[in-house]
This record gives sequence, C-alpha cells and structure tokens, in this order.
Amino acid sequence: MKKKSVFDYLSIIFIVFAFVIIYAPIILIFIMSFTSTYSLSEIGTGFTFKWYESLFTSNYERLSIASKYIANIDSLKIAILNTFFITILSTIISTFFGTLFAIGIHSLNKKKRTAFMVLNNMPIVNPDIVTGFLLLLIFVLLQTLIGLERGWFTVLIAHIFFSIPYVVLSVLPRLNQIDPNTYEAARDLGCTRFGAVFKAIIPSITTGIVSGAMFAFTMSIDDFVITMFVSGTEFYNVSTWIDSAMRRGFIPKSVYAYNLIIFLIASIVVQMNNFLQTNKKRKIEVVQE
Repeated sequence: MKKKSVFDYLSIIFIVFAFVIIYAPIILIFIMSFTSTYSLSEIGTGFTFKWYESLFTSNYERLSIASKYIANIDSLKIAILNTFFITILSTIISTFFGTLFAIGIHSLNKKKRTAFMVLNNMPIVNPDIVTGFLLLLIFVLLQTLIGLERGWFTVLIAHIFFSIPYVVLSVLPRLNQIDPNTYEAARDLGCTRFGAVFKAIIPSITTGIVSGAMFAFTMSIDDFVITMFVSGTEFYNVSTWIDSAMRRGFIPKSVYAYNLIIFLIASIVVQMNNFLQTNKKRKIEVVQE
C-alpha cells in the first residue's frame, strides 16, 4: 500500500478548508432560520417554523412576531415578488433571444463567429461593477432624452442583457453536435426558414436551451451589484432589500428562511441540469452504438 505524502495530506486539508468556507455560511443560515429569538447573536436558541410561516401568511399575531418587525417582513415579501417577477420574465426573454442569437452565430463562417463570440463574452468577462456602471450611464442618458425612469423596467433590461451571453454559451455546444444538414433537410421537406428553425433545430438543442434558461434564472435571482446601479429608489429586489436592511440594522429572520428556500431551489435546478445532461449523453452513446 502506497504511503501518503505530505502533499496528499495538504491537499486533503485544503479541500476540507474550501468546503468549510463554502458551506459554513449555509449551515449558519439553516440554524438561524429555525431560531426563535430575534437577536442575531443568539444562535440556536429555541426552535421554530414561524419565520418560514411568516413568508406565506399575514397573521403575524398567531406567530408571536414583534410588531416592529411586521413592516420589514411585509416589505421583504414585496422584494421577493419583485425578484421572481424580474427573474422569470428575464429568463423567458433572454432564453428566447439567446437561443436565436446562438443559432445565428452558429450559421456564420469561422471568422465572423469568433468576432461575435468575443462580443458575446464581454459582459461575462467584465466585472459586475463595470457592467452596472455602464448600464447606469446609458439609463441616465435615456432619462435625459426620453424621460425613462429607473425602476422595474431598467432592472429587467439589465438582467436580460447579462443573461443572454450565458444562454448563448449553453446553446452553441448543442448546435455543434447536431447534423449540419438538419436545416437544409427541413427546408427540402417544405419548411419555411422559420419553420425549419422551430421544427428541426430547436427540438435538437432542447437540452442546451434548458441549461441556458437555468443559468439565466440563477444569475438573475441573486444579482445585487447590477441591480443596485439600475434599480433607482422605488424598486428593490431581495438582494438590494437586504443591503438596505443591514444598513438600518433591522433584519427579521424571515430573510434567513427565504435564503434557505432559494438555496434548496437552486440545488434542485443544478441537479435537474446534471440529470438532463447525463441523460442526453447516454442517449447519444446508445444511438452511436
């Protein structure tokens, strides 16, 4: 049996340390979401589900929640609705346009495809603070020219802007795997140009589209930096709400319950994505055999 070297032990230590850094905050949120006391310093004191119930009910008296927290919980619910409204809408729109952009880029020659991929990857490579500031300048200019106020619409546009490149990057690999003659075959069978795309190409890249939509969803639902720049003073999602609440030093533990629920949803989405990718690979291997 080969003896482990010092480097093997160091590798194990680094891996454990990395997992502790990643999962310690999640464990802390889990504990705090079930803690009945209000103070953030009293961790694990008492066990309750009231912070989860407060997200789905308005009967705060039954839950014995202090009156000074009620207004904050109500505003948190508004922030949650805003978050899901923007996330779902931006996911649908960015998935639709990102898929069409990916098909268009795939149809170009190698030189043009490379140029468009560079343009597509720029929002991904740029730091969020740079992207947020540039979008802010654009929206301020539009406000001056046409009176466009910053709010839910500017946040939606911003989320679509930074989600589309991830959809493109998810769809393009699937396009590279399908038969290059699929489109022409559909056209020869009587399909129009759009019919060939939606009846022949789209069904062949469904896995990539779903993966892109999942990426867009996860990128949008927790965005803070860009949303902070473009949201204005009247509109807020959960991320900007938490920032504002922390400045006031007045955060109900309902926000811990919400974050744990979102973590579970994100975990399910990731597992679904992995399942779809694995299932697709198995089908391809079976067909090739």
